[in-house]
Amino acid sequence: MDQTYHLFLVCPGAHGKMRRVHLPLLAVRVIMGLALTGIATVAILANNYLRLLLKVSNYNALRADREALKTQGQNLEDAVVRSNLKLESLQSLAADVALAYTFSDARRPQLPSEVLRVASRGLAGLGADYGASLCAFHMMEVTPLLSSYASSPALPILGRAYEDDATPSLWPVRGRITAGFGERMDPFTGEDEFHKGIDIAAPTGTPVRVAADGILFHAGPAGTYGNEALIDHGYGVTTKYAHLSAVYVKVGEQVTRGQIIGTVGVTGRTTGPHLHYEVLVHGDAVNPVTYLRE
Repeated sequence: MDQTYHLFLVCPGAHGKMRRVHLPLLAVRVIMGLALTGIATVAILANNYLRLLLKVSNYNALRADREALKTQGQNLEDAVVRSNLKLESLQSLAADVALAYTFSDARRPQLPSEVLRVASRGLAGLGADYGASLCAFHMMEVTPLLSSYASSPALPILGRAYEDDATPSLWPVRGRITAGFGERMDPFTGEDEFHKGIDIAAPTGTPVRVAADGILFHAGPAGTYGNEALIDHGYGVTTKYAHLSAVYVKVGEQVTRGQIIGTVGVTGRTTGPHLHYEVLVHGDAVNPVTYLRE
């Protein structure tokens, strides 16, 4: 039986000899099938590669969005922490002011008119300006204590007990309060920080007296606080006296209210001679002015 062929004429060049190529029909079909299969395979690979590039691009975009959201979340978390610290500071100050001014009309102290005007301007902007309201609270709280304290003839060796001899109600040193308890701007970094005590300015070498009876359980260098003394008064109450130039008592020694335990200095991180004084109740810092009396 005759077989069908396809005839192909191959001419290698202008002067080459023409050749004839006889290919069976089956061979042509096989070649055409392989060619179509190759084309389809290349097309599928190209499509998969483009889809992979698209997925990689989308993944990179999602990862960038995730990093941006993570950064925003961290910033929001930091902002919430700072806001909570400011809120706690304002609440503490508000509680102290309420405690200080909820006496009867006959015992209520009178503030100077200049202090009232400044405090009113600060409180008027309470919702818009945290700094003004904080300043007003400090002035309302500290000024009456400073006025009565400055008018005293001398710092007594033994002060009048607020509740008992274990209550730190005695001023540890005579001087001017240069930094109050609560939120403030760090004098070295310029950033917001929470000040856990009060700073009382006094010349170097001024005697520092213990605020209540207790036992000294730490005395010595403590980083940025310099030389410090820690006294346990019992009932979970502890007082800290920092930036001391000298400490006169030893660890384990029992001290009594008004006893000199050291002298004011400039040890540690400080901008000048002063006493950093803290009151801690069960390890948490509270406003020392709450306990101080004339």
